[in-house]
Amino acid sequence: MTNGARLDFDRDRILSVDFFRGFTMFLLVSGFGQLFDAASDNPFVSLMGRQMDHANWEGLTFWDLIQPFFMFIVGVAMPFSFTKKWDRGESWKKIFFGVLKRSLLLLFLGWLLSSEIKSSFTNVLAQLSFTYFISFLLMRKAIKWQIAISVSLIILSDLIYRLWPVPGFNQPFTADHNFGSWFDIFLTGGLSEDRWVAFNAIPTTAHTIWGVIAGMILMKDYTPQKKVGILLTIGIAGIIAGYTLGMYIPVIKRICTSSFIILSGGYAFVGLAVSYLLLQFRVMFFLL
Repeated sequence: MTNGARLDFDRDRILSVDFFRGFTMFLLVSGFGQLFDAASDNPFVSLMGRQMDHANWEGLTFWDLIQPFFMFIVGVAMPFSFTKKWDRGESWKKIFFGVLKRSLLLLFLGWLLSSEIKSSFTNVLAQLSFTYFISFLLMRKAIKWQIAISVSLIILSDLIYRLWPVPGFNQPFTADHNFGSWFDIFLTGGLSEDRWVAFNAIPTTAHTIWGVIAGMILMKDYTPQKKVGILLTIGIAGIIAGYTLGMYIPVIKRICTSSFIILSGGYAFVGLAVSYLLLQFRVMFFLL
């Protein structure tokens, strides 16, 4: 690779972001997990089959990380995209209405792709319409405020689940008997057969906000080693915190418990760091 073709890691689109997004999208839409049967007599195939499907309720599998990765990587790309728009002189108002239009389109597509009204707000695109919009509103706030608001959303969700008083729906971590289930009945008149809940959009907004923060880290004038170090440190801390919290609050993706959000967020940071490392090895290979 010549100096004239040198990659501009900070101002142009980061290839590691594209790699991580491409990998996530491939898993999300390819049906790759269907190649493995959890009931197989082959131990490897059986293990892969269990990891390529969602946990039935409590617990965490690799497949449970795909949607958080998707929410996260959308956030990572946002600083690159919007900084270019602001650098071209586009006003915040113009960009805001563009974001609002895109959010409404995502919500409509989520509804369109849902097989029934009961799952129309649990679709990943419908959920993203909310997390994307809120993350944009916070983008120009200091990182400390982004962190504070994302953590507040997680705590608020946890408290609502724990303190919701309606009989039959006051069991925070029991399937179909929690606040999320009550909210779905109120919103759509029924429950999702797979026990996903629309209220997940609130706590999982943290994934997209954290993605924005990760994107800002990649845009900093740091060495690649420092960027990887920061992302890995945050990610490993999140994983440790998530598993520790999981001893007190069950890790449940279907209702996005606080332990699940923090744990999967940690894995998302690690995934981005690994993607960035792979890109660095690729660049070093071409420079040699």
